[in-house]
Amino acid sequence: MFKRINAPKNGKVSFTFEGRSIDAAAGDTVASALMLAGETHFRDTPVSQSQRGPFCLMGVCFECLVEIDGVPNRQACMVAVREGMSVRRQKGAIGVEIE
Repeated sequence: MFKRINAPKNGKVSFTFEGRSIDAAAGDTVASALMLAGETHFRDTPVSQSQRGPFCLMGVCFECLVEIDGVPNRQACMVAVREGMSVRRQKGAIGVEIE
C-alpha cells in the first residue's frame, strides 16, 4: 500500500490513466500519483508480457515505463504530473525509427 505522509500544500491537477480520470497533487510524479490511486501495473514486459510497476522510484530500474501524451518509454518516477496529461500502460517493446 502506498500512502501520502503529509497533506499536499500545492494545488491539484487532473490527468488520465488508461482513460480513467485521476486527481493528484501538483508536483507529484506520475508514478506516485498512480500508486496513490491504487495502480500497480504500469507496463508489460516484451518477452513474457509480465506486469511490472515501480521499484526504485529514482530513475534507475526502468520498471515504471509508460506512454505519456503519446510518447513511449517515459519513466513515470521522473515526470511530474501536468493538468490534462494522458498516461497509458506501455505494452512490450517500443520500436525506434532510424532514418
